[in-house]
Amino acid sequence: MSEMTAEGASAGYGRKVGERLRAIRRQKKLSLQEVEATSNQEFKASVLGAYERGERAISVPRLQRLARFYNVPVDQLLPVDEGPDFGLARDDDEVVDLTDGRVATQPGFNSVTIDLTRLESLTGPEADMLNRYLTMIQVQRQDFNGRVLTIRRDDLRAIACILGTGVDGAGNRLDDLGLASVRTKK
Repeated sequence: MSEMTAEGASAGYGRKVGERLRAIRRQKKLSLQEVEATSNQEFKASVLGAYERGERAISVPRLQRLARFYNVPVDQLLPVDEGPDFGLARDDDEVVDLTDGRVATQPGFNSVTIDLTRLESLTGPEADMLNRYLTMIQVQRQDFNGRVLTIRRDDLRAIACILGTGVDGAGNRLDDLGLASVRTKK
């Protein structure tokens, strides 16, 4: 690869990193100024803005500190690899209907929303396993709003195992823990 081509590829990747940084910050519903203030000026708004525009490269240690600040795994601040998907497909759009454990396909279905802020206050092995599993789901979905997470059919099956209940009882168990709300889509 020629030097000019390598520089162009590097600049393009820098822009993608910046776009990812901006996307995570926006998911956290933070302005550049709020990041600066909340981080005690560690991340200046002007510098973070330059990172987000791809005008300035962020060092690995600084990227790690920013990931800690946003409370996301450091690899989530990097753009998604555009390499081959090896034929793996996911059906992420299925939502659980708690009334009978089947996936609803028509309007008016119910879904389970986990209150992640409430989960932080729970302790014990069950809460630890649930927290690790839900963090894994957030990473897979690239969803770091940090407040709530909608549960899908396959997610509920695993959660039922963690909670030591059947799929039909998982929603009730989550509700007993104060973690779930069942809502109807309009």
